[in-house]
Amino acid sequence: MTMSVGAAGRRGTALTGRGRAVIAAWLLAAVVSALSLPGLMARLSPPSLQVPGSRSETASALIARGFPQFGTEQMILVFDSASLRAADPAYQRAVGATMRGLAARPEIDAMLPLPVVEGQDPRRAYVAFGVTGDEAARHRRLPTQIAAARDAVRTASGGAVTVTVVGVTAVFADLIRSDLDDLRRIETFTVPAVVLLLVLGLGSAGAAVVPLLVAGAAMLVSAGVLSLASVFGQVDPTLLTVAVTVCLGVGLDYALLILLRYRQARREGNLPPAAAAVRARVTAGGTVAWCATAIMLTAAALFVIPVSWIRHVALAAMLAVFVTAAAALSLTPVLLRWLDPWLEWGRLPWRRSGSAASGSLWRRSGSAASGPPWLRLAGHLMDHPVRYALAVAALLLVAALPVLDLRLGLHYDRGSLAGTDSGGGLARMEADRMAGLTGLALPHPAGSGPVGTAALTDALEADPRVGPVAALDNGRDLTLVLVAERNAPDSDASAALLRRVHELGTRLLPPGQPMYAAGPTALLADLGEQVRAGLGQVVAVVLLSSFVLLLVTFRSPLIAAKAVGMNVLSIAATFGLLALCFQNAGQAGDVNLLVPLLTFTVVFGLSMDYEVFLVHRIAEHYRRTGDNTAAVLHGLRHTARPITLAAAVMTATFAGLLFTHRGDLQQTGFAVAVAVAVDATLIRMILVPALMRLLGHRNWWLPGPLARLLPRVPSGDLPAGAPARS
Repeated sequence: MTMSVGAAGRRGTALTGRGRAVIAAWLLAAVVSALSLPGLMARLSPPSLQVPGSRSETASALIARGFPQFGTEQMILVFDSASLRAADPAYQRAVGATMRGLAARPEIDAMLPLPVVEGQDPRRAYVAFGVTGDEAARHRRLPTQIAAARDAVRTASGGAVTVTVVGVTAVFADLIRSDLDDLRRIETFTVPAVVLLLVLGLGSAGAAVVPLLVAGAAMLVSAGVLSLASVFGQVDPTLLTVAVTVCLGVGLDYALLILLRYRQARREGNLPPAAAAVRARVTAGGTVAWCATAIMLTAAALFVIPVSWIRHVALAAMLAVFVTAAAALSLTPVLLRWLDPWLEWGRLPWRRSGSAASGSLWRRSGSAASGPPWLRLAGHLMDHPVRYALAVAALLLVAALPVLDLRLGLHYDRGSLAGTDSGGGLARMEADRMAGLTGLALPHPAGSGPVGTAALTDALEADPRVGPVAALDNGRDLTLVLVAERNAPDSDASAALLRRVHELGTRLLPPGQPMYAAGPTALLADLGEQVRAGLGQVVAVVLLSSFVLLLVTFRSPLIAAKAVGMNVLSIAATFGLLALCFQNAGQAGDVNLLVPLLTFTVVFGLSMDYEVFLVHRIAEHYRRTGDNTAAVLHGLRHTARPITLAAAVMTATFAGLLFTHRGDLQQTGFAVAVAVAVDATLIRMILVPALMRLLGHRNWWLPGPLARLLPRVPSGDLPAGAPARS
């Protein structure tokens, strides 16, 4: 059988012809990356959730400059004892020894014992202290600070008093350890499930090895790139989790697509391994490149949010997709050619003739009537498209109803902190209603004297949500009001208190006096405000870019609009189920605000993958025959298996996040797994074919003026099955 070879074919031939060099390059990159992993684990650092230009960032900068003794972060020493009361002399000696030991360190300045508040456990005491240095320096010095505090208190009290360090850096240090444990737990549950699905779906253990090797290479190399990035900047565990999960899911998907095309070329085209590998790369490779581009574009929409951590997550996802696509396009064809004799090793007994029989039945009958059950169901769908479309649409709309009551919020992940030192310290602080500290920065002209705060502090002290309040001035240009909060910084009560503080400041401070709030409550408020403001912009960018990309690819406004609409319906149903399952679970009572933002971009990109898998095959047949109904059936026949298998693998991969302790990762894993399952079954296998059957030849309608505006992509560079350009 002859095969036309364009630019893509020549690239495929060149790659497969240099198989040893390709494998050597990936093997070298994987080995170097594996050797760099211990360094990456040691350099993992907390994420920066500060919003540039926000009020909380301004306040932190003012306090750091005006009161350098308070440092760039304020931490709390939480003292506790099972046998001594805080007023006992032995307890006081232990507290004093700890303060002196820490104060001797150059990065620690002011040490401030906090007054006892009403309801505080008499066996506990609290000391605030300031730490200088940037986030990386504070994270690096934390272990020695903790060790110094524990040694001092143990020596002074004979073990009767304990101390815990609580602060943003301490909390994130414990979260890093918890995240790494979760990552190992994900691998324990996910990898065996994925291997089982691959063997069952492909029918042999030998064939399952190829996508596993490709995904494994992509995971290692992506982790290696993150290790290199951690030398020059901050990399936190979430970025590693995102990269590894995306590489595993997407890598298996892309390698599967090329593998199934290779099998088809070997079985139906009777091509030798080398030619079949080139054919698979030319056809399926174009689709892989298109899908990778789509996911990277949707992930890039996150750059609308001016929060460095969110942008870093987007970069991690884009990096993972880019490396995975490169591995799939270069490594998969070579592995298929080299491992061809072993692809059928370990073949399952009941799969010895299944795929060939399915193909021969179709060719003999020429219709779905005499085919296997799933093919007869597809034929029934073509005969009754309205019935199927209405039923599925109604089901998805019902699933989406809970989204109307979706509540979003930002909270400490107490599940991940359970059992950690900082988690225990936070729990004791919250039990004593010493849950947080907010600093109000009041800048004033140099030499004008302190800002009058008496009315403000009196009003705050009268508020039952507030503990001790103190006002001080640096004698130059800044007055600082310290407000102890009785409720947790991530609680609704603290958010309401912050709004009340700003209201009181406007009313009780001198006219025109600026006031900026710093602290955990203020940071969460600014982050939430920024994410909510940018969520609509991200959605708009994703919808518009997806529509344009699909329009250019298929040169059909109806197909592009239908795909975007179906994706929106699928995601709405997913968020509805997310609200139903998670909204009232746990302590938060809502869905993490970042989950819809991150999952919307990822899921939209993955959903377009399956749209391309299906519609490309439909367009391929329609181009040859001009028969729309037969083309839809042809698309279903050739994509039902790869879409179902790819979706099952992707679902299992992201479902692994449900085994973590972090609530936001659990919600993300649930959302992506459900969205992929819904999209691959109800949307791509029923709703999209039904609508394309109803639209008929109008699927390919393109107005003349729009046809002249759209670029004409050379046919040799098109993904497999794209319709011919006129």
